[in-house]
Amino acid sequence: MGYLNKASVTVDAILTKKGRELLSRGRSAFNITQFAVADDEIDYSLFDPAHPLGTEYYGSAIENMPIVEASVDETQNLRYKLVTFGRGQNTIPLLQVAPLSIELSYSTNALGQQITVITTGGTNLDQSLGYTAVLYDREAATLTSNGVAGSATVPTFVGETSSATSQNAIVLTGTQFTLTPKNVSTRTETQLVIIGNETGATKVIPVVILPATTT
Repeated sequence: MGYLNKASVTVDAILTKKGRELLSRGRSAFNITQFAVADDEIDYSLFDPAHPLGTEYYGSAIENMPIVEASVDETQNLRYKLVTFGRGQNTIPLLQVAPLSIELSYSTNALGQQITVITTGGTNLDQSLGYTAVLYDREAATLTSNGVAGSATVPTFVGETSSATSQNAIVLTGTQFTLTPKNVSTRTETQLVIIGNETGATKVIPVVILPATTT
């Protein structure tokens, strides 16, 4: 879905096959209950507080950027989703993750590395739905969690440095996670991405799995 003309309330929407099926049944069957918006096309680095014409022009470059049209390609859109917070929330939630980077070896870290996550910027953020953790390479390590009710999908986008696919990624929900290395033959680098299921806050943890030492 995309706004084509910011001067008027115009919305361009592309329905999925299921959406067209429901629409054909009539208005009562076609009932949108959830939707997501994002600002993927906005380059906030163009905000210029040093603009010579003053404060009204700080964001002029951003305001004049072209707006993208609707697309059904989920690898292109909705990476940076917008979220709504309640009244009184005046800070952006951030994830605090420990450790910030992980290097493990099967021979010395067989019990794995526990990963703790909290969301700052509010009270009890992401505690109801927890977090989604995505380990991009299941051949390098195993990932376990304490489990939280909810669905988990593999977010994959064009330009990812890691090959995150449903075949080689491990995706879990929870509030606590443990990463356990496998007995790899060569040094393996991958990523662990943790996403707050309520706030959308995201943290990327670089992961290195070293070959087991031999005697």
